[in-house]
Amino acid sequence: MPPSPIPRDTVVDALVDRLRDDVLSGRYPPGSYLPPERELAAGYAVTRTSLKHAIVRLAQAGLLETRHGVGTRVRDYERLGGPELLPMLVSTVGPAWMREVFEVRREIGAHIAGKAAAHATAEHRDRLRRLATVLRDAEDASTAQLAECEIHRVIAAATGNRVYGFMINALLNAYLAVRDGFAHAFTDPAVAAARIAPLIEAVCAGDPGRAREAAAAYFTETEAIMIAGPRRPGAGRG
Repeated sequence: MPPSPIPRDTVVDALVDRLRDDVLSGRYPPGSYLPPERELAAGYAVTRTSLKHAIVRLAQAGLLETRHGVGTRVRDYERLGGPELLPMLVSTVGPAWMREVFEVRREIGAHIAGKAAAHATAEHRDRLRRLATVLRDAEDASTAQLAECEIHRVIAAATGNRVYGFMINALLNAYLAVRDGFAHAFTDPAVAAARIAPLIEAVCAGDPGRAREAAAAYFTETEAIMIAGPRRPGAGRG
């Protein structure tokens, strides 16, 4: 069990995080039952009341299920879970899940861009152009990142299909959970704005084919930059 007690001031939040990490890292694999509450609470150095609250929250998230008189079991979340689990998975398990998020982002993103180009309204086009300016003029990488995320939300909304919006929200929520690790792609907001400009222009021009191509190119380029990590001083010289 965990060797160090959890801070009392944030006990339930911290316990949720600790227990979630233990589930997603395989300490308690899908289908297994958690130890009895008394034993588990003692191992985490918390009260059974705090443990119950944490278990309820993880059950609501789709990771656990409690059966009266039987115990608390880890759900087969890969088979039964939904996209709401992605932020937990990318922040706990890490790179493998993020690579899969990027793959879906490329494939779904290109399709959504084409649909958006075909159905975007004047309001959507105006919003995209204004967000492009916000991205270009952002004062820092974090602000630029958030502006870029909002561009993708607007593109999804422009399809006229709310399900695409939910899909993009799920991917963005996973990305935002670890976005600090990708901030280097937005260090120069003007450069970031220039990268996405062809996609915005194609959507605003109402050209589905060009929008799909621009989206595929954009996602491929940004993925490579994000995965490569921050450029070290002096890299590529000499």
